[in-house]
Amino acid sequence: MSRPALRPWACGLLLLAACGGDAGRPQRARPASTGAGNVIAVAAGEDLQDALDRARTGDEIVLEAGATFTGPFTLPRVSGSGWITVRSSAADALPPAGTRVSPAQAALLPKLESAEGTVLAAAPGAHHFRLVGLEIRPRAGRALKNLVTLGADETTLEALPDSITIERCYLHGDPVKGTRRGIALNGRQLTVVDSYLADFKEVGADSQALAGWNGPGPFRIENNTLEGAGENILFGGADPRIEGLVPSDITIRGNLLRKPLAWKEGEPEYAGTRWTVKNLLELKNARRVVIAGNRLENNWAESQDGFAVLFTVRNQDGAAPWSTVEDVDFRDNTVSGTASGVNILARDDNAPSGLARGITVRNNLFEDVGSPRWGGGGRLFQVLDGAADVVIEHNTALHTGNVVTAAGRPSPGFVFRDNIVLNNAYGVAGDGTAPGAATLRAYFPGAVFRRNVVVGGPPDAYPADNFFPRTLAQVGFAAGAPGGGYRLSPASPYRGAASDGKDVGVDFAAWEAGR
Repeated sequence: MSRPALRPWACGLLLLAACGGDAGRPQRARPASTGAGNVIAVAAGEDLQDALDRARTGDEIVLEAGATFTGPFTLPRVSGSGWITVRSSAADALPPAGTRVSPAQAALLPKLESAEGTVLAAAPGAHHFRLVGLEIRPRAGRALKNLVTLGADETTLEALPDSITIERCYLHGDPVKGTRRGIALNGRQLTVVDSYLADFKEVGADSQALAGWNGPGPFRIENNTLEGAGENILFGGADPRIEGLVPSDITIRGNLLRKPLAWKEGEPEYAGTRWTVKNLLELKNARRVVIAGNRLENNWAESQDGFAVLFTVRNQDGAAPWSTVEDVDFRDNTVSGTASGVNILARDDNAPSGLARGITVRNNLFEDVGSPRWGGGGRLFQVLDGAADVVIEHNTALHTGNVVTAAGRPSPGFVFRDNIVLNNAYGVAGDGTAPGAATLRAYFPGAVFRRNVVVGGPPDAYPADNFFPRTLAQVGFAAGAPGGGYRLSPASPYRGAASDGKDVGVDFAAWEAGR
């Protein structure tokens, strides 16, 4: 049975007026029973931590919209398996579930803030909390390490937070000072949806909107705006404290990952601070990951060479030799405005590690890769040191550098088919090998390389069963068509010419369905 809504908010305030307490201290909120659980209304000046500590499964903690609550706060461990909801009193005025909030809704959100530590943390074993319609921020002029810490250094699975959802929330660092991280995702069944995370930035250190390293998952990250200077999303980056742990079963779908141009020197919007900028998404230790229907934009060469997406195995601190990146499906995404595209590193070059394997890059649109605005070399794909079973198919790309750059040990099981790419100077190029077929033989033994449109490529340098128009105009894009003008026109010679009978390049019907 659904729970009756708390209407009007004034009814909750009448209950609160009867509450006592010492002057100058947050007052204790009084619960109102709904039959399914209590509604604990917390007005400005009342004690949110007390409400959290007293809540039981099935309860709702309703915070006064627009009020500020000063932490830090801790989500406690509560017995039972039902949910506790912490929400804005104006939740009904927010965009509906499935719709992303933005700073425009800030007046409807209660504000949780702290001047030190973390604003909101989960106690060991905390579980089944749903946070809806909250603004979480540092106190003005302060830079914190984490706004929300859902697990960190726990050494057992039982101590990790479990089943925590952050929905339609606005999390941001200080616009001038920044904050290192929005949410530390180190637990089980953690979800971030329909939210807006901004101003996670730091000088001289990595910063992320979302980062996880010590939780097994599953993780669901869907329909958010995510801004982070170092990495917008990162899994790995620190060694897990739990033996053998690999963050797994990760879904990243329908998000906007971007770096504001206010962070980039030379742009009209530049605000004057050179934050440490690296990439948009990185997996250093992760397994079974779906990255689908996202837009990734604005990534330039600054503290690294500007790859937008990195699948790079790292035993970060040397104590996690099991680290791996495997079974990754990167599909139906748009990558726009970046120095380079996708970098795959099979094993850590500094410490023992597992391998990268089973990475598929399918049906993505890459545009404006490597223009002078972003710096870098405009490399579309880089595959290094023995990555196994990498499949790259049905992508359309406009880039200025190599199609594929290879080095290190050979990478078996490589498939490159049905893509539209630009050969540029060297096309498929390896360290110490001639471009084209010679590089494929040396670095990708037994590779499948067919039905690709390699614009400007020399036919005699590549395997048979590929296409080599001299100019991009000869590809036959349908200018002005849905999909940014990258669909093939009816007159294109590459309509229906892919290995599966579809158009070469992006299958836009699947691309739109996957968003």
